[in-house]
Amino acid sequence: MKVSIVTISFNQAKFLERAIQSVVEQDYDDIEYIVVDPGSTDGSREIIEKYRDKITTVILDPDDGPVDGLNNGFAAATGDIYAYLNADDALLKGAVSKAVAYFKRLSDVDVITGHGYMVDADGNVIRRFYSDSFTPWRYVHGGCVVMQQSTFFKSDAFKEVGGFNLGNRIWWDGELILDFALAGKKFIVVNDFMSIFRIHDDSISGSRHGQTEASIRNERLRQENLDRFYIKVMGHPANGFTPIATALARIIKWMLAPFNTFWRLLEKLGFRFDKNVRW
Repeated sequence: MKVSIVTISFNQAKFLERAIQSVVEQDYDDIEYIVVDPGSTDGSREIIEKYRDKITTVILDPDDGPVDGLNNGFAAATGDIYAYLNADDALLKGAVSKAVAYFKRLSDVDVITGHGYMVDADGNVIRRFYSDSFTPWRYVHGGCVVMQQSTFFKSDAFKEVGGFNLGNRIWWDGELILDFALAGKKFIVVNDFMSIFRIHDDSISGSRHGQTEASIRNERLRQENLDRFYIKVMGHPANGFTPIATALARIIKWMLAPFNTFWRLLEKLGFRFDKNVRW
């Protein structure tokens, strides 16, 4: 099985090299690595050139933002399995070979997602990130999350749903997963830690909170997408019964994965067991 991995980068030189290393140092041989950079001016392109002989395809054309860049990257992909990685994230060792092993063993599965670690700008582990079993109903009611960096999916599924929605400027990964589910694709969550998700002030996730103009804009866009997703799944806007359904979805989440819930509780209480994770 060939695995195509796309990394999008724009002025992320501080983190980019580690992301590239995490892909080219995987122990799986049949990886097609595609790096998309629409015009960085911070030294990112020099880093890409440093690893040019280990990158299958480099796309340096201007694009219309991250979603367009991802679609351009996957348009050049020829693999059986797809995955993508932002320039400030990283795969853990052995992630690709583990994913391929699951696909070979579970031929009817379309989407495989694992767990990972959330880290800060300096790479220090903040907490574990557990993916949940996915259904559209629980997703739009806040009852499940999926770690994008630890998610692998069949190329046919990606092509069937039409790739990423170009109109979604902030939550395109969540919409892709939702589209997979609405198209009837089969999901499985595996109990493997596969990636690193970095939170920092310049990231979309990191800039959601606070009172800056970017934070306020991103939170507004996030809510607009959430409202749209809700209608997409339920056929109507949120109403007075939605808070009840949300509470039920979260109870179901806790019941389906009690160990993960217990671990999250320990972390909220201040316990840290992963400070020395090497990645």
